[in-house]
Amino acid sequence: MNFDDTPQEAAFRETARKWVVANAPKELEEELSKSSLGRIRLAKHDMVEVGKAWQKKKSDGNWACLHWPKEYGGRGATPIEKVIWQQEEGVYGKLTQPFQIGEGMCGPTVMAWGSEEHKRRYLPKLASGEEIWCQLFSEPAGGSDVAGLRTRAEKQGDNWIINGQKIWTSGAHYSDYGLLITRTDPGVPKHKGLTMFFLDMKSKGVEVRPIKQANGMQEFNEVYFTDVVIPDSQRLGAIGEGWSVSLTTLMNERMSIGARLATGVPELFDFCSNLMLEDGLAIDDPAVRSKLASWAVKSSGLKYTSYRAISALSKGERPGPENSIGKLVSGVMLQDIATYAMDLQGAAGLLTGDAEETVQGQFQQMLLSSPGMRIAGGTDEILRNIIAERVLGLPGDIRVDKDVPYNKIPTKGR
Repeated sequence: MNFDDTPQEAAFRETARKWVVANAPKELEEELSKSSLGRIRLAKHDMVEVGKAWQKKKSDGNWACLHWPKEYGGRGATPIEKVIWQQEEGVYGKLTQPFQIGEGMCGPTVMAWGSEEHKRRYLPKLASGEEIWCQLFSEPAGGSDVAGLRTRAEKQGDNWIINGQKIWTSGAHYSDYGLLITRTDPGVPKHKGLTMFFLDMKSKGVEVRPIKQANGMQEFNEVYFTDVVIPDSQRLGAIGEGWSVSLTTLMNERMSIGARLATGVPELFDFCSNLMLEDGLAIDDPAVRSKLASWAVKSSGLKYTSYRAISALSKGERPGPENSIGKLVSGVMLQDIATYAMDLQGAAGLLTGDAEETVQGQFQQMLLSSPGMRIAGGTDEILRNIIAERVLGLPGDIRVDKDVPYNKIPTKGR
């Protein structure tokens, strides 16, 4: 691995850094820095509106979706230049949270499977922040089995009629469009009877119900479809090819989530350096130091595993499924660190508020948000299967329903 920028990369980094310094909303820097432990909330601003303004400014400066082709609203930058940009954008990257699904997952899927007309119509507006996209995959009865979905799409002339339900859809309540995977043929094995569409989230028959989370946020939603009409022109890929199309989305999702997921290690070090226990500072307690050392080693491992992927990008190579390691390890660390911090605080861990209480409240938010982090983009079990099969080369997991027609798989309530 080579951690140094090439001369070209160094020049790009300097240009990016100067632009961020000159254009970033510095009045939000402190608040954004404190919002890394579980939820991103601005006291006096609407996150979506602020995000749109920052995305538009980046687009005007040619810094939005910069790895996309120029004709679709990007910069035509290399993958390593995208990584450099994310490093220089820093905490301000949190402002583009409403666009992360569109930029990281939906956009690449439309780019890979959509018509040229689709790409030129939808991608530039996504890149500029004019339109927001969501991803309609998970269902109540499916769990981690995306291919076990029940939402139906039935062909009627040049249209499709959609009925069903999705759940845990991030940002559906403020999205303009969404990627929707449906079942079009229940008489074949579950992975073969799927078809992908995109739709206007304001279409008649679409109902979005926000889900109140344990941390007080409402980022996720249930989405119901009742006789929703989608033109066949909004189909991505061939009929029955939905699983292949969805893999494009899922692979980009895991890379996108893994690239920005926090672990809480720096915050815990700072907290322990100032927390007074009965016998003195927490950082001086041997048991605390042992815990911190263990997490520091894991954090270092994540850092250098990430550098391996960055080095591969710098050489023009494509990182492989080992990226799943980052999300798996960091997701578990996030929950463990939050639990430990709450234990150290005792009753004070229940406090939220201003000044010194904010730290306790942040770890509380981390703890309440961490289970969701371990589910989004693939559960721990799914990621372990990917690592075992595709990184370590172990035998594949036994899938007893692999070749069974979907409508013949035993289940309740179908």
